[in-house]
Amino acid sequence: MARAGLTTAGLTRAGAELADEVGFEQVTVSELARRCGVSVPSLYSHLASSRDLKTRIALFALEELADRAADAVAGRAGRDALVALGNVYRDYARQHPGRYAAARFRLDPQAAAGSAGARHSRLTRAILRGYRLGEEDQTHAVRLLGGFFHGFVDLELAGGFGHSVPDSQQSWQRSLDALDALLRNWPPAAQGPSGR
Repeated sequence: MARAGLTTAGLTRAGAELADEVGFEQVTVSELARRCGVSVPSLYSHLASSRDLKTRIALFALEELADRAADAVAGRAGRDALVALGNVYRDYARQHPGRYAAARFRLDPQAAAGSAGARHSRLTRAILRGYRLGEEDQTHAVRLLGGFFHGFVDLELAGGFGHSVPDSQQSWQRSLDALDALLRNWPPAAQGPSGR
Protein backbone atom coordinates (compact mmCIF):
# COMPACT_ATOMS: atom_id res chain seq x y z
CA MET A 1 0.00 0.00 0.00
CA ALA A 2 1.31 3.46 -0.95
CA ARG A 3 2.07 5.80 1.93
CA ALA A 4 -0.04 8.97 1.98
CA GLY A 5 1.86 11.97 0.65
CA LEU A 6 4.43 9.95 -1.29
CA THR A 7 4.24 10.04 -5.07
CA THR A 8 6.51 8.66 -7.75
CA ALA A 9 7.02 12.15 -9.17
CA GLY A 10 7.84 13.58 -5.75
CA LEU A 11 10.26 10.77 -5.01
CA THR A 12 11.93 11.26 -8.39
CA ARG A 13 12.45 14.95 -7.67
CA ALA A 14 13.75 14.13 -4.18
CA GLY A 15 16.08 11.58 -5.77
CA ALA A 16 17.34 14.22 -8.21
CA GLU A 17 18.05 16.60 -5.32
CA LEU A 18 19.79 13.78 -3.46
CA ALA A 19 21.91 13.07 -6.54
CA ASP A 20 23.07 16.70 -6.60
CA GLU A 21 24.06 16.47 -2.94
CA VAL A 22 25.73 13.07 -2.71
CA GLY A 23 26.44 12.11 -6.32
CA PHE A 24 24.29 10.12 -8.71
CA GLU A 25 26.19 6.88 -8.11
CA GLN A 26 25.35 7.05 -4.40
CA VAL A 27 21.58 7.28 -4.94
CA THR A 28 19.68 4.20 -3.72
CA VAL A 29 16.14 3.52 -2.56
CA SER A 30 17.42 3.02 0.99
CA GLU A 31 19.30 6.35 0.95
CA LEU A 32 16.20 8.09 -0.42
CA ALA A 33 14.05 6.48 2.29
CA ARG A 34 16.44 7.80 4.95
CA ARG A 35 16.30 11.25 3.37
CA CYS A 36 12.49 11.20 3.30
CA GLY A 37 12.21 9.81 6.84
CA VAL A 38 10.29 6.72 5.81
CA SER A 39 10.94 3.00 5.77
CA VAL A 40 12.38 1.39 2.67
CA PRO A 41 9.32 -0.87 2.10
CA SER A 42 7.06 2.19 1.92
CA LEU A 43 8.94 3.36 -1.19
CA TYR A 44 8.51 0.08 -3.03
CA SER A 45 4.88 0.99 -3.72
CA HIS A 46 6.27 3.73 -5.95
CA LEU A 47 9.68 2.47 -7.06
CA ALA A 48 10.62 -1.02 -8.22
CA SER A 49 14.33 -0.81 -7.38
CA SER A 50 17.33 1.50 -7.16
CA ARG A 51 17.76 1.07 -10.93
CA ASP A 52 14.15 2.15 -11.44
CA LEU A 53 14.84 5.22 -9.28
CA LYS A 54 17.98 6.04 -11.24
CA THR A 55 16.15 5.60 -14.53
CA ARG A 56 13.42 7.99 -13.38
CA ILE A 57 16.01 10.54 -12.27
CA ALA A 58 17.75 10.20 -15.65
CA LEU A 59 14.48 10.78 -17.52
CA PHE A 60 13.71 13.76 -15.29
CA ALA A 61 17.15 15.27 -15.89
CA LEU A 62 17.00 14.73 -19.66
CA GLU A 63 13.61 16.45 -19.79
CA GLU A 64 14.71 19.35 -17.59
CA LEU A 65 17.88 19.84 -19.62
CA ALA A 66 16.03 19.64 -22.95
CA ASP A 67 13.56 22.28 -21.76
CA ARG A 68 16.42 24.60 -20.79
CA ALA A 69 18.22 23.99 -24.08
CA ALA A 70 15.09 24.67 -26.14
CA ASP A 71 14.49 27.94 -24.30
CA ALA A 72 18.13 28.99 -24.70
CA VAL A 73 18.41 28.39 -28.45
CA ALA A 74 14.95 29.65 -29.43
CA GLY A 75 15.30 32.39 -32.03
CA ARG A 76 19.08 31.97 -32.31
CA ALA A 77 21.19 30.68 -35.17
CA GLY A 78 24.80 29.93 -36.00
CA ARG A 79 27.39 30.79 -33.37
CA ASP A 80 24.81 32.34 -31.03
CA ALA A 81 22.81 29.11 -30.95
CA LEU A 82 25.94 26.99 -30.56
CA VAL A 83 27.16 29.06 -27.60
CA ALA A 84 23.71 29.06 -26.00
CA LEU A 85 23.47 25.28 -26.24
CA GLY A 86 26.96 24.73 -24.87
CA ASN A 87 26.33 27.12 -21.99
CA VAL A 88 23.13 25.29 -21.05
CA TYR A 89 25.00 21.99 -20.65
CA ARG A 90 27.88 23.59 -18.77
CA ASP A 91 25.65 25.65 -16.46
CA TYR A 92 23.39 22.68 -15.75
CA ALA A 93 26.37 20.52 -14.84
CA ARG A 94 27.66 23.18 -12.46
CA GLN A 95 24.27 23.78 -10.83
CA HIS A 96 23.12 20.16 -10.77
CA PRO A 97 26.12 17.81 -10.95
CA GLY A 98 24.12 14.76 -9.88
CA ARG A 99 21.34 15.37 -12.37
CA TYR A 100 23.90 16.04 -15.07
CA ALA A 101 25.49 12.65 -14.36
CA ALA A 102 22.01 11.11 -14.40
CA ALA A 103 21.33 12.54 -17.86
CA ARG A 104 24.16 10.32 -19.15
CA PHE A 105 22.92 7.16 -17.39
CA ARG A 106 22.62 4.24 -19.80
CA LEU A 107 18.91 3.60 -20.30
CA ASP A 108 17.34 0.43 -21.58
CA PRO A 109 16.08 0.75 -25.18
CA GLN A 110 12.43 1.21 -24.21
CA ALA A 111 13.17 3.95 -21.66
CA ALA A 112 15.59 5.64 -24.07
CA ALA A 113 12.99 5.66 -26.85
CA GLY A 114 10.52 7.49 -24.62
CA SER A 115 13.07 9.90 -23.18
CA ALA A 116 13.92 13.49 -24.05
CA GLY A 117 17.21 12.24 -25.50
CA ALA A 118 15.76 12.58 -29.00
CA ARG A 119 14.93 16.22 -28.28
CA HIS A 120 18.59 16.88 -27.51
CA SER A 121 19.58 15.41 -30.86
CA ARG A 122 16.91 17.39 -32.73
CA LEU A 123 17.98 20.64 -31.05
CA THR A 124 21.60 20.06 -31.99
CA ARG A 125 20.68 19.13 -35.55
CA ALA A 126 18.55 22.28 -35.84
CA ILE A 127 21.58 24.36 -34.87
CA LEU A 128 23.78 22.48 -37.34
CA ARG A 129 21.39 23.13 -40.22
CA GLY A 130 22.46 26.76 -39.89
CA TYR A 131 25.96 25.62 -40.83
CA ARG A 132 24.66 23.93 -44.00
CA LEU A 133 25.93 20.45 -43.14
CA GLY A 134 24.56 17.43 -44.94
CA GLU A 135 22.69 14.72 -43.03
CA GLU A 136 25.70 12.44 -42.53
CA ASP A 137 27.98 15.31 -41.55
CA GLN A 138 25.34 16.47 -39.07
CA THR A 139 25.63 13.09 -37.35
CA HIS A 140 29.41 13.48 -37.12
CA ALA A 141 29.02 17.03 -35.84
CA VAL A 142 26.41 16.02 -33.22
CA ARG A 143 28.92 13.50 -31.88
CA LEU A 144 31.73 16.06 -31.97
CA LEU A 145 29.73 18.63 -30.04
CA GLY A 146 28.51 16.07 -27.52
CA GLY A 147 32.06 14.84 -27.00
CA PHE A 148 33.36 18.36 -26.53
CA PHE A 149 30.58 19.62 -24.23
CA HIS A 150 30.59 16.57 -21.98
CA GLY A 151 34.36 16.10 -22.03
CA PHE A 152 35.11 19.71 -21.16
CA VAL A 153 32.51 19.79 -18.41
CA ASP A 154 33.65 16.49 -16.90
CA LEU A 155 37.27 17.66 -16.78
CA GLU A 156 36.28 21.03 -15.38
CA LEU A 157 34.08 19.53 -12.64
CA ALA A 158 36.89 17.15 -11.70
CA GLY A 159 39.25 20.11 -11.24
CA GLY A 160 41.30 19.26 -14.31
CA PHE A 161 41.71 22.88 -15.36
CA GLY A 162 42.19 24.36 -11.91
CA HIS A 163 45.97 24.40 -11.83
CA SER A 164 46.86 26.33 -14.95
CA VAL A 165 46.24 29.62 -16.72
CA PRO A 166 44.33 30.97 -18.50
CA ASP A 167 41.20 30.08 -16.55
CA SER A 168 38.72 27.56 -17.90
CA GLN A 169 36.19 30.25 -18.86
CA GLN A 170 38.63 31.65 -21.42
CA SER A 171 39.32 28.16 -22.75
CA TRP A 172 35.58 27.49 -22.99
CA GLN A 173 34.97 30.65 -25.01
CA ARG A 174 37.95 30.06 -27.31
CA SER A 175 36.89 26.45 -27.84
CA LEU A 176 33.37 27.51 -28.80
CA ASP A 177 34.89 29.99 -31.28
CA ALA A 178 37.02 27.17 -32.70
CA LEU A 179 34.00 24.88 -33.02
CA ASP A 180 32.06 27.62 -34.79
CA ALA A 181 34.96 28.10 -37.24
CA LEU A 182 35.20 24.34 -37.82
CA LEU A 183 31.46 24.02 -38.45
CA ARG A 184 31.56 26.93 -40.92
CA ASN A 185 34.48 25.28 -42.74
CA TRP A 186 33.55 21.61 -42.39
CA PRO A 187 35.96 19.48 -44.40
CA PRO A 188 34.62 17.48 -47.33
CA ALA A 189 34.41 13.71 -46.95
CA ALA A 190 37.60 11.91 -47.89
CA GLN A 191 37.50 10.06 -51.20
CA GLY A 192 38.56 6.47 -51.80
CA PRO A 193 37.71 3.02 -50.56
CA SER A 194 39.64 3.35 -47.30
CA GLY A 195 37.72 6.48 -46.28
CA ARG A 196 41.03 8.35 -45.86
